[in-house]
Amino acid sequence: MEAKKKSQRILALDILRGITIAGMILVNNPGSWVDIYAPLRHAEWNGLTPTDLVFPFFMFMMGISTYISLKKFHFAFSAAVGRKIIRRTVLIFVIGMAIGWFSRFCYYWSSAPSELSFWDNLWASVWTFDRMRILGVMQRLALCYCVASLIALTVRHRFIPWIIGILLSLYAFILLIGNGYVYGEENILSIVDSTILTPAHMYRDNGIDPEGLLSTLPSIAHVLIGFCVARMTFGNQLSKEKQTKEEKQTNEEKHLPLLVKLFLAGALLTMVGWLLSYGLPINKKIWSPTYAIITCGMASTLLAILIWFIDVKGYRRWSLFFESFGVNPLFMYMLGGVLSILLGSTGIHRWIYDQLLAPLFGLTGGSLAYALLFIGLCWLIGYPLYKKGIYIKI
Repeated sequence: MEAKKKSQRILALDILRGITIAGMILVNNPGSWVDIYAPLRHAEWNGLTPTDLVFPFFMFMMGISTYISLKKFHFAFSAAVGRKIIRRTVLIFVIGMAIGWFSRFCYYWSSAPSELSFWDNLWASVWTFDRMRILGVMQRLALCYCVASLIALTVRHRFIPWIIGILLSLYAFILLIGNGYVYGEENILSIVDSTILTPAHMYRDNGIDPEGLLSTLPSIAHVLIGFCVARMTFGNQLSKEKQTKEEKQTNEEKHLPLLVKLFLAGALLTMVGWLLSYGLPINKKIWSPTYAIITCGMASTLLAILIWFIDVKGYRRWSLFFESFGVNPLFMYMLGGVLSILLGSTGIHRWIYDQLLAPLFGLTGGSLAYALLFIGLCWLIGYPLYKKGIYIKI
């Protein structure tokens, strides 16, 4: 039964999820934040680097996964489905905050002044809630998942593109009238976050929180774009009865309509995002409308390419590594965060980089080597779970 289920899945969906999670772990864990290769850095402000693609690609895949999961309920809202969505939202949000708290706890515990007593040090390390960041990557995932899922269950799907357009247009207008492209505290995003969240609970980057309140609006649209692409491509897949009648079809013939739609969506979104970028710059830190559109387009194109190579042509050996990340994506991301905190706060991170990798590969090469080793460590934990069919749903 398990093998049959697995064979009916489109493996490329798991692989793209796995690539994005592995990419997020890679860019979050260099040996040194000073010595990093340029493609592994975020754009300083306007612009786009390969690193700026990993998070939005995962958001796009969240939209596709939302369509597939809600399809089982025929997109009908019920109290049970609503409770499930809210419960998962709260869980993901709380986990994100808990990881942030754990990071601060370990940091303060390991760097406390020697004159503090054990109990004073413990209290200072535990009670950091007055300066703990409220929002973050996991929190953004939770909020966008919740809103997108509720929209998918309560709104006729033909109206969802209009909701996307309204959200992106409204956000573009806010940015244009509110100094939204100014990299400083006079930016409307900084003003809103500073007023509501207060600076003590924000990420500090010239007053800009990259996962702030207002920039959640285009992020919701981002997930909804993934939902609409899934509806367009996977919504009319062959039923099991048709598959039985047409089982003589080749993989290529079965997947060709899906691939054409994915490539078409990818090309259209990428072109629209690129053209609009002349007036609305591509910017990850504020999640500009063009950033959402163009990264969704690139994700759709990459997904089509992966389906062609993996599910149609059967080139799967290379993808086994990423499948371990893709079947347990949020758990693997959470695992990477916790391990990073532990290795950093205990000094193991610094020792491995300074004493082993930097002398052997140089400062920048050693920084990349550490990130790759860290991904390997996460894989050593994730692969046995994958092999045993243990899927941790968060």
